[in-house]
Amino acid sequence: MPNLENLRKQAKQYLRWHRDGYFPVAAEIRAALPRFSELDDREILKVDFKLADAQELVARQMGFDGWQALKSGALTMTTQAKQQAPRPVLRSTSAQLFVADIKASCDFFTDKLGFAVDFTYGDPPFYGQVKRDNALLALRLVCEPVFVGDIREREHLLSASLTVATTDEIKRLFLNCQAAGVQFHQTLRTEPWGARNFIILDLDGNLILFAGPAE
Repeated sequence: MPNLENLRKQAKQYLRWHRDGYFPVAAEIRAALPRFSELDDREILKVDFKLADAQELVARQMGFDGWQALKSGALTMTTQAKQQAPRPVLRSTSAQLFVADIKASCDFFTDKLGFAVDFTYGDPPFYGQVKRDNALLALRLVCEPVFVGDIREREHLLSASLTVATTDEIKRLFLNCQAAGVQFHQTLRTEPWGARNFIILDLDGNLILFAGPAE
């Protein structure tokens, strides 16, 4: 078991992150503390979050039901209960795109593709996230080339894949992108395996695939 003093320091770090509005900590709070499970990131970062909450977060992450249980070393779950626990369910996925300008990239996804800015972080921002429906795209600022030359286009290296449920939706999405003047790496086509898709390029040359069923 880790040193208790180190665990206290870890709890204080979570508390500082919450006070600083550090978005990634919100997901850890939501996953570990049931009373925060229905709140989104922004709501979690606005609530009153005390050291006791941060200590409980650390304890629950280690399999204890609270800080006192962790201190005493009393496990809250029997071996049998652990075996019967449901497997973890992945709730969402977020692709990370490397971009040269967070604001310009946010403007592209909101103006051209109908996304909304979920958040940006830093002053000036070096990280952000855009969202449309259940699709999330993380944006990471980089100040020098990540890929060599035009290798992404030559090798068709996708940065993200997004899907819709019906043939009509993929067709309308393509027409919407076309009307917005988005640059295409591949226009709408039906693949041999039964998917219908197209690929766009964002401002930084990231290839983003949109796919739906052919029928």
